[in-house]
Amino acid sequence: MAKKKDITSALHEKGGVPQPETLSITVANQLKKSRKKTPTTNELIQGILQKDITALSRAITLVESTAPKHQQQAKEVIEACLPYANKSIRIGITGVPGVGKSSFIEQFGKLLVQKKHKVAVLAVDPSSTISGGSILGDKTRMEELVNEPNAFIRPSASGDSLGGVARKTRETIILCEAAGYDIILIETVGVGQSETAVHSMTDFFLLLKLAGAGDELQGIKRGIMEMADGIAINKADGENVKAAKLARVEFNRALHLYPIKENNWSPKTLMCSAIKNEGILEIWEMISEYMNLNKDNGYFEKNRKEQNKFWLLQTIESTLKSDFYNLPNVKLELKKQFELLDDNKTTPFEAAELLLHKKNSKFKNSP
Repeated sequence: MAKKKDITSALHEKGGVPQPETLSITVANQLKKSRKKTPTTNELIQGILQKDITALSRAITLVESTAPKHQQQAKEVIEACLPYANKSIRIGITGVPGVGKSSFIEQFGKLLVQKKHKVAVLAVDPSSTISGGSILGDKTRMEELVNEPNAFIRPSASGDSLGGVARKTRETIILCEAAGYDIILIETVGVGQSETAVHSMTDFFLLLKLAGAGDELQGIKRGIMEMADGIAINKADGENVKAAKLARVEFNRALHLYPIKENNWSPKTLMCSAIKNEGILEIWEMISEYMNLNKDNGYFEKNRKEQNKFWLLQTIESTLKSDFYNLPNVKLELKKQFELLDDNKTTPFEAAELLLHKKNSKFKNSP
């Protein structure tokens, strides 16, 4: 029996609740079910085609993985899903950080769901250049849309991918389309004027803008404004309505400076408020008008073919880069070149030429 002084001691520990010798059959079955083996390629494919969210999520995780064994399985899943894809409207939504992309997408997605559409939101979060991590908090910001049974929200990290999208966004689009989602919303990280990648994989490119923040000056700059199929001035509510109206006039003037688009579409500038849910329907009507025009004049199919060509070139570049850095001899030589650079015994240009052209005889018989 413990002494009194031991019981009153700050280091004394009370006995816990004794654990049962065996778990209940129900709990044991639940644990067994949760530890189910990794699904096979065929199980993932069938699950996606049967509109199983769990299978879709697992397949996307597989696609985003950089492990060689996962890449092969992901390739088989994507190829099996391709015949069931390309039947959606792909809408890219971009804008500077703080413009209200997530709030807008939530209201926009809810409207589309009400109109009997199935909506997939591919939200891309910026990755830290220091830790490499991402918050991936879009499901938290879209707390109403995430509860809609016909909405699917998938946050992904941008990683080292440029252009405002994740490395495997195109493949994810294919999987979502095969799972029956007829509208794909791609929210970019909002990096400004370099988001050309998202434009190359969407049917409609919506640019969100702010009024009264100096953003009107962007209207005279080439780049992302040229790519926009429509502009929406968000947060047009309260005292900001007057500024939004003035910004709308400025942006419309700027749009007239650009040559008419190949599909004969004249981009429009609209105002909206995601907080008050105003102007959202008008934006969808603009997109619908745009889609009808493109399907009537054949531009929709032409644009999809161009997207596939761009995807091919991007895949080649990505594969060549990955294969190059994974060569054992390249890894060794790269380390040596870093040391030479530190000692000022070479230049970045000379080191790159040596590595790329494999002038060193070590590379001739690289595995």
